[in-house]
Amino acid sequence: MSRLRNHIEQHRTNRIGWLRAAVLGANDGIVSTASLVVGVAAAGVNHGNILTTGVAGLVAGAMSMAAGEYVSVHSQADTENADLARERAELAANPEAEQRELSAIYVNRGLKPELAQQVAEQLMQHDAIGAHARDELGIIDHLSARPVQAALSSAASFAVGAALPLIVTALSPQTGMMYWVGSTSLVFLALLGVVAARVGGANMLVGAWRVTFWGALAMAITAGVGTLFGAAV
Repeated sequence: MSRLRNHIEQHRTNRIGWLRAAVLGANDGIVSTASLVVGVAAAGVNHGNILTTGVAGLVAGAMSMAAGEYVSVHSQADTENADLARERAELAANPEAEQRELSAIYVNRGLKPELAQQVAEQLMQHDAIGAHARDELGIIDHLSARPVQAALSSAASFAVGAALPLIVTALSPQTGMMYWVGSTSLVFLALLGVVAARVGGANMLVGAWRVTFWGALAMAITAGVGTLFGAAV
């Protein structure tokens, strides 16, 4: 019995909000900045201008990520709040109908009608709007939209990710810069995939392969475009 009482489960779903934004930001920071540096280097631009372009890309990208995440997640939050407001109005106008609706949901999930009715009644007495938000609308507190958190996570992680290829750019010589930045960025992406998979409880090899493949493809295409423009000049 003591083992059952002390049994504690640790789940990772409470990390989804910030983990998604952080991984997206860091991945985008590495890929976009490395691709930008590789593409400009392929066009034959000098070392100083390449570094300046990379820094500008870091600042612009971080601000863009923050604004984009805030707007998109705020739209989700607005939708959730509108649904909750409507549900509160329905609960105030006809609580009996709302209890029957909740009971029907539990019946569809496998409870017997009598038990479903008892569960709905008790949950309504405890926290009516919470029960309907969770079981009718699918809004769970630790998964709900948090615009500011998403914006800050994306901006910070983008800046950190973008700084990695920029450091390599600053330290590497003009000759061979493309290959230094490209190869090290693939290593950074693989490590990011491993860390993200580890935190999220997923397969680390699959996570590393996924982000590395798409990063390599992005850099290859950008390098090709830069080479074409450089040849045209």
